Amino acid sequence: MLKNKKPISASFKSIVKTRLIFVFSLLMLFAITLIARLADLQIVRHKTLLEKSEKQPRRGAIKIHLGRGAIFDRNGVTLATNLGVESVFVIPQEVRDRKYTSRVLAATLNQNYDRIYKEVSSKKKFIWIKRKVPVNEITHLKKSALSGVGFRPEQKRFYPKRELAANVIGFVGTDDLGLAGIEYAYQNKLKGIVYSQPFKNSEEEKDFQPLNNLSRSNIGNYDLMLTIDEVIQFTTEHLLKKQVEKYRADSGMAVVMDPNSGEIYAMANMPQFNPNSFNKYPPATRKNNAVESSYDPGSIFKPIVAAAALDLSVSQPEEKFFCENGIYKVGGKKIREAANHKFGMLSMQEIIANSSNIGAIKIAQKLGKDSFYEYIRKFGFGEKSKIRLPGVSSGLLRKISSWNDLSLASISFGHEITVTPLQMVSALSAIANGGVLIEPHITKALIQEGKIVKEIKPKKIRRVISKKTSRQMMEILKFAVKDGTGKKAAVDGFDVAGKTGTAQKYIAATRSYSKTEYVSSFIGYAPADDPKLVILVMIDNPKGMHWGGVVAAPVFRQIASKSLRYLNVPSNKERVFILDRA
Repeated sequence: MLKNKKPISASFKSIVKTRLIFVFSLLMLFAITLIARLADLQIVRHKTLLEKSEKQPRRGAIKIHLGRGAIFDRNGVTLATNLGVESVFVIPQEVRDRKYTSRVLAATLNQNYDRIYKEVSSKKKFIWIKRKVPVNEITHLKKSALSGVGFRPEQKRFYPKRELAANVIGFVGTDDLGLAGIEYAYQNKLKGIVYSQPFKNSEEEKDFQPLNNLSRSNIGNYDLMLTIDEVIQFTTEHLLKKQVEKYRADSGMAVVMDPNSGEIYAMANMPQFNPNSFNKYPPATRKNNAVESSYDPGSIFKPIVAAAALDLSVSQPEEKFFCENGIYKVGGKKIREAANHKFGMLSMQEIIANSSNIGAIKIAQKLGKDSFYEYIRKFGFGEKSKIRLPGVSSGLLRKISSWNDLSLASISFGHEITVTPLQMVSALSAIANGGVLIEPHITKALIQEGKIVKEIKPKKIRRVISKKTSRQMMEILKFAVKDGTGKKAAVDGFDVAGKTGTAQKYIAATRSYSKTEYVSSFIGYAPADDPKLVILVMIDNPKGMHWGGVVAAPVFRQIASKSLRYLNVPSNKERVFILDRA
């Protein structure tokens, strides 16, 4: 059983009551003191304190980006730099006449009045009105001497060569963050510093440090030297643009690369855009299609199947193949030659020179799909190039398990596979340089305080074909230019090896190849026996004429001719003279 509890004594109750009264009295005293203090601050001394507050500087901080690294071509020509500019801000609490100030700001800076009035009327401490403003607008605005309006020195990215290599270099946003191209890929190296700068009221602007006076040596960022050559880039863009306009094409691409080092001299895209005002152009124009987009290569892919067959010794250059007089049935479908050609017996050399689709199929069938697939992969197709550029595409190469009865035939002449222009240049470079796949690169060196701190060296990926196969392919591709479809690519004074291409465009909506739209191309290298340049020209959907040998080959010839002379590469006659003198 539970025991009975003892009753609480009267004395204990009295003690508890006394303590509660004491605590309650203390709380009441604190509340009365607090109320009195608030009344003094908000009623008695309100006006005096407000005047004192308004006289004190308002403090905060703004972030200023400065000292972004410059970008140069391989010879030190400036492609991207910084200009000193000013930006306009407002401290709303200091604006005396909000409507008038908003009208002047909107009119001078070409801004929306309602947006500015809303900002000026806000309770924010600090508001940017317009960043990196043109000098004429700043000059006019300073004459207005608006209360609460201030100016801050900043740096604006400037591209002195305008459209030149814009799709490669890219551009930066208002806060100097790289948004595309090299500017994006090397953001961590080029970014400079973020300067956190305190701000006070406009009467104390003299306390601000002028940012434009900070020296580059204090910033510690990197400049970038590209492999791009301004002269070759300009030449390539100029000639490509003329041909795109002549044939009213949708777009055009061209790549010029050293096959021995992987250094890219030029990477051109048409149409162009000016990165100084990049937001005025549609996103499609700002893409670097040489690495970001992939296409059915068409007949410029035929050297791949030929090289694979030669390297495995399943075929020889002089071996004859029956080309079925222009019609060949594969997988239940009839395949025809381009332009309704009707070829009979052709050697491998003649197949490439005449761009026979059926001949390419016969070589591929002798090679076999497993070996063909292996060499396609060895040449770098179906995987992303490791070039330091954003948005690099891997193209489309389906696994053998997904091939149908027609796949081997279609891929042999460059259909049912997509490649990027850069992948195609890298693959032909391996054929040109003796058989080694080289990693293409567009960055030559990192520079700090005017000195090279890191130089990008050529990188060999793997051997793809033997030196013997490389020499055999050189003779085959020389014949294609001299006596085949690539005659218009011939360069006076130099031997050229190359291949034309005319690929029907694949229409995703209908899952079929167009009969009216094509990608015209030519890829080649020169001098053939000691290659210094590999050049690819692709023109997308030309009008009126679509054969690669007519549309693209002449552009190759002009680029190659001018670039070889510019690089002081000796012609055939000059080489003979040099050897005789030796």
